[in-house]
Amino acid sequence: MNVMIVRAKIKPETAEEVVAAAETMFAAIEKADPQGARYASLVLPDGVTFVALLAVDEGIENPLMAVPEFVEFEGNLRNWLAEPPTPEQLTVIGSYRFL
Repeated sequence: MNVMIVRAKIKPETAEEVVAAAETMFAAIEKADPQGARYASLVLPDGVTFVALLAVDEGIENPLMAVPEFVEFEGNLRNWLAEPPTPEQLTVIGSYRFL
């Protein structure tokens, strides 16, 4: 399983727009029900730092790329970001009902 974490700080004035777009995106992902991926987006207490976790099963491409709202959200990030995001590949040591 490939697991990524991405930390991104957004412009404070875009926070409501980002949350609304994320809610739309997640509703579309739920409806599309892509198999082989687990995805979560969280916001830290400062209200402008977002963390995304993505796990994709071995041997497949990210199935979220087939969801137009996911692609649109990713494309809009450049307008919302206050600084470049920091993606990191993670190694799962263990997971209980999470990954």
